[in-house]
Amino acid sequence: MSLPRRPVPVKPLVSVIFAQPNLETAVFRELAEVLGPPDLISGWLPFDQTHYYAPEMGAGLQRRLAVFLQLADPGALWQWKHYTNGLEDRFSLGGRRLVNIDPGYLSRERLVLATGKNYTHRLYLQGGIYGEFTLIFQKGGWQTLPWTYPDYGSEPLRQFFEAVRQKYLWQLRQLATLSADRSK
Repeated sequence: MSLPRRPVPVKPLVSVIFAQPNLETAVFRELAEVLGPPDLISGWLPFDQTHYYAPEMGAGLQRRLAVFLQLADPGALWQWKHYTNGLEDRFSLGGRRLVNIDPGYLSRERLVLATGKNYTHRLYLQGGIYGEFTLIFQKGGWQTLPWTYPDYGSEPLRQFFEAVRQKYLWQLRQLATLSADRSK
């Protein structure tokens, strides 16, 4: 019989696609209100592997990914998605989004994104939100899945996620050391 246990805390992350990159500071400031201070932020990446958002947000979209310093309960992912949906509304103009914000988390073994869209490879979380396994860590590296978005499988993003994973594993070791010290 498997017994329920508290989940290992995860490293929250967001992917933000910007129609107007000058909104970056304001968006990350708002995200920090809920997720805490950013820890690592990627460089600017062109969002050019799909034109899915172009009709709403325009051409020449740019993306940045951010991970946050404070580890968190993965069960909060659905709440982060509700929060980021509200931010997208606040950063819209004339009914058109100027930012698209996809929250998720990184753990030892997976990268999960939140979405409001159901599909065969997504698990229902709560509040109308699903979790999607986007990448898995196996054989010493990040592996794509048949449904992984092409940009998430790109070498620059996998390198970014590897750096994040190394920091995350260090944070878990620090937590274990603190916990061991407290039990003495």
